[in-house]
Amino acid sequence: MQARESQIREVALPASALGSLRRALSEEVGSLTAVHTLHATGFETGDVAFEAFARALRRPLEEVTEGTFWPVLEGFLSQRGWGSSQHSTPHPGVGLLSSRDWAEAEGGREGQAVCAFSVGLLSRLLTRAAGEPVAVLETSCRARGDQACVFAFGSETTIHELYGLLLEGRSLEKALAEL
Repeated sequence: MQARESQIREVALPASALGSLRRALSEEVGSLTAVHTLHATGFETGDVAFEAFARALRRPLEEVTEGTFWPVLEGFLSQRGWGSSQHSTPHPGVGLLSSRDWAEAEGGREGQAVCAFSVGLLSRLLTRAAGEPVAVLETSCRARGDQACVFAFGSETTIHELYGLLLEGRSLEKALAEL
């Protein structure tokens, strides 16, 4: 018997499963392909996550204010084990979602940002909520020794420009000031 489309089925896994999956994929297909695969999988999963989130809003998305949206999203992510998170808007075109206990970075000490699944998931979820493409970039990651995982999001053009400035060695704050 197939599950009805309106039924959302979730499975709880230990946070370390994401790290194990990332490491196994990296060993099998290489790091870059593993990142692309996890990102694409997260993006695809974002549709189902959005449907569950929309139900958590308890009213049509069109009726939800920004002041309601972010606390509900933060609670939604926390209740599903992703970790606590805080939203901020340091730039008119860029929002940040920060977490000091983000699940995908759990146990990682890899010298690089590792939350590719989360980047895809958040991108799709925010895209569905906004009704237009939302790009997400992990600018800090606990797995590489940062204090928090920080996900910057905005238009594809703005996030691409932000990424370029970060690659040139600017801090997030300086890069945002230059946008």
